[in-house]
Amino acid sequence: MNQLYIKQKVFSLSGKFTVKDQEEKDRYYVEGSFMKVPKTFSIMNTSRDEVALITKKTFSFLPKFFVEVNGQEVLTIKKEFSILKARYTIDAAGIEVQGNWWDMDFQILQHGEVVGEVGKEWFTWGDSYRVKVMNEEMETMMIALVIAIDCVKADEAAASSVN
Repeated sequence: MNQLYIKQKVFSLSGKFTVKDQEEKDRYYVEGSFMKVPKTFSIMNTSRDEVALITKKTFSFLPKFFVEVNGQEVLTIKKEFSILKARYTIDAAGIEVQGNWWDMDFQILQHGEVVGEVGKEWFTWGDSYRVKVMNEEMETMMIALVIAIDCVKADEAAASSVN
């Protein structure tokens, strides 16, 4: 089992940050496109090879984010039409998210089996998300999922501050 940490409030103007392991060693590098359409976040391994890509669909009535891992689209996060409270759904083949993913406290299941857990860590190298990976084959997808959810939250916060 691996534990990885993604620093909370990672989205800065440059959109660059790292994902670290429990020894605080870099495991992934993330770079966001700045002032580009469509908005993307590229996730790279330590060799700087792109292993995942998050893309926000442009010109869509409701926000939609696509997540690709190793060139294959693995999941979509989309906003549902709702009058009172923002509601999002996560669509992924064989992948299910159970818990409060808006507050970053959830489990990731593959075909009903827990393959990862995400939660808040308060006394690490700054407030961060802890990602426990039980199935190492799913590690990149889980990191991409957590970053995509944070993208959705940042996008929602930006949209609500405009209104």
